[in-house]
Amino acid sequence: MNLLSFLLGVISSLVFVAVMATAAYSYLKRSRNRRANIRGYLDVIPDLTEQQRALVQEIRRGFLPTVEGIRPNLRSRRAELAELLFDERTDRAAIHVAAEKIIEHQSELEREVIAHILEENEILSASQQRKFYEIVVEQFASGGPGVQGVRRHRT
Repeated sequence: MNLLSFLLGVISSLVFVAVMATAAYSYLKRSRNRRANIRGYLDVIPDLTEQQRALVQEIRRGFLPTVEGIRPNLRSRRAELAELLFDERTDRAAIHVAAEKIIEHQSELEREVIAHILEENEILSASQQRKFYEIVVEQFASGGPGVQGVRRHRT
């Protein structure tokens, strides 16, 4: 009888652990999928109306291709800079020109992000704008797209 009780306890424990592991896996998978669906700052604001969501999609149809057009130029200029930095003969003038081109592309990207944020902000209610502000400041402070290194400063 003691052996039977012991075996039932072991089996019950194994079943319990398997159920808990499955539940944890399912929860984590769902939360990862929700995060993966976030394409922009406004995806984090839960109370957007259907009209606002449609406007966001329309805004993104213009913004995303523009940004995706800038990024390859930026990558190619960075690759060019890396080649120049480690060339056998250091050409400081060419390095500075390449760095300036990178800065131009970064500035262009920055301007597009700023224009995009302003455009999205216009479609929000006052409470949504406060949430949007918090999201953007948090992203900027953590090195996200846009103005880098801004820290939250409350007055």
